[in-house]
Amino acid sequence: MSDVSTDRPHRRFNPLTGDWVLVSPQRTQRPWQGRTEAAAGAKRPAHDPHCYLCAGNQRAGGATNPAYTGTFVFDNDYPALMTADDSRAPATPSGDTPLLRRQAVNGVCRVVCFSPRHDLSLAELSPAEIGAVIDTFAAETATLGQRHAWVQAFENKGEIMGCSNPHPHGQIWASDTVPNEAAAEDRHQRAYAAASGSSLSWTTLASSASAGTASSMRTTASWRSSRTGRCGHSRR
Repeated sequence: MSDVSTDRPHRRFNPLTGDWVLVSPQRTQRPWQGRTEAAAGAKRPAHDPHCYLCAGNQRAGGATNPAYTGTFVFDNDYPALMTADDSRAPATPSGDTPLLRRQAVNGVCRVVCFSPRHDLSLAELSPAEIGAVIDTFAAETATLGQRHAWVQAFENKGEIMGCSNPHPHGQIWASDTVPNEAAAEDRHQRAYAAASGSSLSWTTLASSASAGTASSMRTTASWRSSRTGRCGHSRR
């Protein structure tokens, strides 16, 4: 590692994308008079009869949720991606030019309710319940990955991040194209593996740990979580 001060402006190399990223740590010292978020309000009920995701309730699209007791997965009623045969999908406009081009994108969007409890977040579930969420994400990713080029599982956390419902839930997007960032990471990881015979992700984590800047949050015999990790799957 170089002796560049981490308290001054500097660039950091992202080996997954090949990009250099500007870091300006001193900016955190500037005075802030912009928007601030209020603390969370009163504790939510275990079941909210007006929540579209609670067990037994009717969703905004008209379907009724079953009386689920664990995780619950359903196709998003307002998806960002649609299958080719979805009657709601508009036709791709014609009249493209070499510089102004458009392509149809097909895919599936699913919602994963982590628990029937409306008042709990993912972090507040029991270890067994969190394990069930991970297993659900893994199973859905494996199934969708059989017929889609890219599958990404994620959770929007908080209103400011675009979460439209406080009920504990995440999403899975599967598409027939690989996003730009993921495609770049795929290229660089394949190139690194071909040149070195090792995994770029694991080597980066090991280098961070030895340098004292570990991005690994927790490591066990069979699991490692990382702040730099991406929960996604590419079939490429």
